[in-house]
Amino acid sequence: MTAPILTITENAMSRIHALLDKRGKPSAGIKIGVRTRGCSGLSYSIEYADEVSKFDEVVEKDGIKLLIDPKAVMFLLGTEMDYVEEKLKSGFTFRNPNEKGRCGCGESFHV
Repeated sequence: MTAPILTITENAMSRIHALLDKRGKPSAGIKIGVRTRGCSGLSYSIEYADEVSKFDEVVEKDGIKLLIDPKAVMFLLGTEMDYVEEKLKSGFTFRNPNEKGRCGCGESFHV
């Protein structure tokens, strides 16, 4: 058995459950990808998924499907997704062993 492309912490799963519950319509899951954007070149994307696309990689945990965009797989191998709440900010974070650097604001990265 191979390791999953992406692991998800309990904090992230709790937040995903809450977001899906509040959405107000059925979802196939959450889709995670990487887009060309920001001063370092790439940024993570998270959005609701209404359906599973043919080539999506699927990671299931606690009854939730996390769909990995096939174009993002090589950038996400071994990544851990977390959700953090701090005094002045909260959001999903990614600990990605493939990152070679991040921009100063932390919104984008490069491999």
